[in-house]
Amino acid sequence: MHIHKYEKIWLAFGLASLIVFLTVIGISAFYLGNKPPSCLTTINPEKVDQTVPFNHPGLHKVEGKEWDYELVYVAQTFSYTPAEVKIPLGAKVKVIATTKDVVHGFEVAGTNINMMLEPGYVSEYVTTFNKEGEYLLLCNEYCGTGHHLMSSKIEVVK
Repeated sequence: MHIHKYEKIWLAFGLASLIVFLTVIGISAFYLGNKPPSCLTTINPEKVDQTVPFNHPGLHKVEGKEWDYELVYVAQTFSYTPAEVKIPLGAKVKVIATTKDVVHGFEVAGTNINMMLEPGYVSEYVTTFNKEGEYLLLCNEYCGTGHHLMSSKIEVVK
């Protein structure tokens, strides 16, 4: 079988690129210890309402942590609880969210908050709200016929 000179060059280039990429990933994963983000905290989806902190969703001031507030959200069929929340401008907030029923998205438009909420898992994200205004929280995972109605409002105030 005869392989053309240019085909050999491209095959060598492709093989070399593959080896370089796999080496970089291997070094990152094994030597540096990098891991994909994972849900370390689990919850019983049938007992979300009885489990702390989801038994009192909303914004809560915390002391002695690296963030100022915890914002607890619960997603369920076509709604978020709480439906509206006010956050002080410049506050560092840890968003803690879960779902009771099916997979939901959790995207705050205009920010980099974007999580997937899965039944049985707790999702967390720490951010600082530096711009005053209203932010719309949307479900970006199709969750059923009322998916388009699922939203909440975050208002950042002085």
